[in-house]
Amino acid sequence: MIVGFPDPDRAGQTMVPTPRAEALREEAASVVRRLGALLTPGTGVDPAVLHGTFTLQAADLVGAALAPGLLRLARREAPGVSLRFRAEEWEAGPALRDGRIDLEIGSIDHADPETRVEELVTLRMAAAVRPGHPLTEGPLTPDRLAAAEHVAVSRRGRFTGPLDTALAEQNLHRRVAVVLPSHLAAMTLAARSDVVCLVPTTPSGAAPSPLADAAAVLGLRLLDIPLPLPPLTIGMAWHPRHAADGGHHWLRDAVRRTLHASAGSTT
Repeated sequence: MIVGFPDPDRAGQTMVPTPRAEALREEAASVVRRLGALLTPGTGVDPAVLHGTFTLQAADLVGAALAPGLLRLARREAPGVSLRFRAEEWEAGPALRDGRIDLEIGSIDHADPETRVEELVTLRMAAAVRPGHPLTEGPLTPDRLAAAEHVAVSRRGRFTGPLDTALAEQNLHRRVAVVLPSHLAAMTLAARSDVVCLVPTTPSGAAPSPLADAAAVLGLRLLDIPLPLPPLTIGMAWHPRHAADGGHHWLRDAVRRTLHASAGSTT
């Protein structure tokens, strides 16, 4: 007797698969399809034939910087694709593994060992203030920066960050008047008051980044911080099952091109 099958049917002398055998066959076919997707390069896919929704998880500032460029590329190259941005509400590793998100974009510092990560751009932090702010008059010193009121951005409500560490090394302490969970909200507050907001921008001499567009739209002045602060690296992370998927390959390439649009990159 073959495992998973009953004895030959007495009337027709044929082998009839059991429900369990049918289920196993479907599971085996699914495994073969997944293996084929992983082993078959999908970089040659025509984006014009893609249909569906890609879900990206990113901070609001990153989403605001990416959405216009990605939408333009999708309209031109992949009109059947829709984009859904989610806030940083899920732990990225499990969300990528479970398929709740297709791509995480931002500061990737908590990736699972299996997660694929690609660094996209390295930025520096600048002090953003409204036009006419007292800090725009004369050189910005650590003492003047510490004496100003600040708005901090933290989803967990934290008042301190790398700037506080750098100020402490100069025996200085700043006053954070308010903590907001959104970069865009913090930048809007800085544009309408005298608080100082930290925003990412490109290093001196580098091509502009779309991540600084929101500050420009709000009319904020960006001032160089006279303290050594760690750089901010923006990257993207995805689950390895998408490594050879043609549609996902287009998405990753579209993100690259959008973030490097100002530099004229077409890779």
